[in-house]
Amino acid sequence: MNWEVLLAPYAQAVDELKVKLRGMRKQYENESSHSPIEFVTGRVKPISSIIDKARRKELPIDQVENEIQDIAGLRVVCQFVDDIYAVVEMLRNRKDFIILEEKDYISDKKESGYRSYHMIIHYPVETIKGEKMLSAELQIRTLAMNFWATNEHSLNYKYSGQIPVEIQSRLKRAAEAAFRLDEEMSAIRHEVQEAQKIFRKKKERDNRET
Repeated sequence: MNWEVLLAPYAQAVDELKVKLRGMRKQYENESSHSPIEFVTGRVKPISSIIDKARRKELPIDQVENEIQDIAGLRVVCQFVDDIYAVVEMLRNRKDFIILEEKDYISDKKESGYRSYHMIIHYPVETIKGEKMLSAELQIRTLAMNFWATNEHSLNYKYSGQIPVEIQSRLKRAAEAAFRLDEEMSAIRHEVQEAQKIFRKKKERDNRET
């Protein structure tokens, strides 16, 4: 298996999607309106993680492209829960990829307490051998959800997926606390956005004066 050749188009897909998603954010900023996108990150799944997942799924290595849908992964982080669904609608309206699957882990959270909105897409990449359709996973979540998920991921790595029961219980409580924070911030969303608009205008004025 030539991993460099296999993963190069996925790296290209991640780079292109990051540019496009960040471009959406910039368009909102140019219009001086609230952007539902706070920031965007992306990665190609490490080779060791691909091999581990293939083993868990009992997949031959030559089937990873067909069976593993998150080799390319993008994360869109938002300020408010409503922003997540605004981003979802924007993505549904795009013509440069096909949405294969959607999973709403916000209204239907996982047993662990995990919340996020997932999309699996088919994205076309231009290669020297022609167009190649790749699967990629988009995760859309709030800052609070992202903070929780990042820490849960670290604990899963530390305990090889077998997090002690006491820590699992604490994680669930933390997930609920994070969601309550999201709900409270949504309740004062208008005030927060007004404050951000004032700050943005002041910054633009200061920049013009310097």
